[in-house]
Amino acid sequence: MLRVAVIGMGPIGNLHADLYRADPLAELIGVCDRDEARARSAGERLGVPWFNSVERLLERLNPDLCSVATGGYEYSSDHAEPTLQALRAGCHVLCEKPISNEIERAEEMVRVAKELGRCLAVDFNHRFTPAARLAKQWMEEGKLGNLLFVNVSLWIGRPESFDSPNYHLKALNPHSIDLIRHFCGDIEAVQCFAMQAPGRNFWSTASFNFRLKNGMVGHLTSSYDVARGHPMERVEVSGTLGRFVIDDMWRELTLYPAHDLVKSVYTNPVFGGYRDFNDTFKERIHCFLKQVTEGVSPDDIDGSGEDGLAAQRVIAGAIESIDTGQIVTISY
Repeated sequence: MLRVAVIGMGPIGNLHADLYRADPLAELIGVCDRDEARARSAGERLGVPWFNSVERLLERLNPDLCSVATGGYEYSSDHAEPTLQALRAGCHVLCEKPISNEIERAEEMVRVAKELGRCLAVDFNHRFTPAARLAKQWMEEGKLGNLLFVNVSLWIGRPESFDSPNYHLKALNPHSIDLIRHFCGDIEAVQCFAMQAPGRNFWSTASFNFRLKNGMVGHLTSSYDVARGHPMERVEVSGTLGRFVIDDMWRELTLYPAHDLVKSVYTNPVFGGYRDFNDTFKERIHCFLKQVTEGVSPDDIDGSGEDGLAAQRVIAGAIESIDTGQIVTISY
């Protein structure tokens, strides 16, 4: 059983803590937040020691694994430092996405994890649903044939303003980019157009075009301007023999064979299926615990720090494309 601590006790950090406490592979041993009141509240609710210093938590508890669920500028500027502290203290780390809003810090996180032989993962919970796993299985079975194109849409209503023009691009799209890479491989080039919807002070809706290294083409539409309550995500991958569509991460997956009018559909079951978005975190966290427990190599972690870094590099290229009006080649 892995001894686990959670750093950053906002809503997501508290969710992580609850899920670790319920997972048979983990023992939640402590929580940390630089806001003392928030740390105390979480520690008392969960019945574990609480800290407002990462150093003290690591020294006192010596955890095997840490979740880093801090926030900061562009929702991720506070991820790097506690992740590096935990890695250097001998911990495996599951970091919330984005891995970092700065490419250089993300590179440092990945490099240090590799040097120390620690497992570094990112909370790409969208790839850990039954629908996503079945879609991947269909691809591996050759049901799509030679791949042609990928289309992704992700929109979440966020009416508030942000302190960065690129907040939506950096905070939302690690999920979208990761799904494209998870199913279709590395992105070679990106072109991006974006707009500020009325009353907005940041790029709130964006359209991305991609060229992938395997020759595929792709598209992504992302937005903070679409009202909540509507379907929020759609993933479509097409090949010469068929295509699949995932609607809302776990709700439904459909396979459309190219030469057969009979389609195959997976529907999230009413009993025993995913109840809500929080269940996607449950499966992602359990997968990381299982891989660490089984001694999986850091290079083989599903949804790794390197995957997180790759997604941020594509997003950085998209921002450069918005600024310059050019197609940007991605360097890995």
